[in-house]
Amino acid sequence: MILAAIDIGSNAARLLITEVVIDEKGFTQFNKLNLIRVPLRLGFDVFDTGSISKQKRAMMMQTMKAFQHLINAYEVKHTIACATSAMRDAKNAMDIIRKVKLETGIEIEIISGDFEAQIVYENHFAEKLDNEHSYLYIDVGGGSTEISFFTNDLLTFKKSFNIGTIRLLKNMVTTEEWDELKETIRLFTKNQKEVIAIGSGGNINKIFSLSKRKEDKPLSLEALRDYYKELSAVGVEERMIKYNLRQDRADVIVPALQIYTNVMRWADAAEIYVPKIGLADGLVKHLWDEVK
Repeated sequence: MILAAIDIGSNAARLLITEVVIDEKGFTQFNKLNLIRVPLRLGFDVFDTGSISKQKRAMMMQTMKAFQHLINAYEVKHTIACATSAMRDAKNAMDIIRKVKLETGIEIEIISGDFEAQIVYENHFAEKLDNEHSYLYIDVGGGSTEISFFTNDLLTFKKSFNIGTIRLLKNMVTTEEWDELKETIRLFTKNQKEVIAIGSGGNINKIFSLSKRKEDKPLSLEALRDYYKELSAVGVEERMIKYNLRQDRADVIVPALQIYTNVMRWADAAEIYVPKIGLADGLVKHLWDEVK
């Protein structure tokens, strides 16, 4: 069966098309057929003005129409479409959702930050690792960061914080918001087993790619700090050339590193695993559970 998940984030919209196969032993396999990313950058409108501009609305509509064509071409049986931080904050979000439904048939649901954290956790990566450690999921987006804490084979905490890469670029994150994140992490990781981080999001995946580490090997906190110093020392255009980054990645990668390093430091996590998981992957698994 072929499923599709659409993730409309503050920096980009993604369409993930996945084939779900049950093998002869009864195990479910999720085979990625295609992943399309469009840098809509809705957060640059919303976090400035509170609404999505006419230009961005037109871009979003064209993107959703293109996604629907691909969904039809792949003969997708079931689709889930979710929007996160920028659409949560946009005053005209419901008007856009109605228009998308009318013109494409795609039903977009605006999900809460806590549900977003739950969906990222539903990739269940920590459960494949040893139980000698605690695991802190860190999913950094343009508008928010989702944190989930997994210890003793249990998910004990999940929360979304309005600290994201685009908000940081626009100097919209207050000291109080940073303090809340810090105190929350320290509270839930205190007196727990040694913490290892699990990172998701396009920025940490790009850093992992630059590191040329093997897929099953973690990155150290020190390595992330070094990348932060290295990348923040040069401007966006130089980052694009030197590190082969798209413009919509080059500007947000430094604030993303700031978030990852802060969270790891506050949790006393020395290492971070970077599996190729994200909200769209979690949405596919969530959809499959509903379809079953």
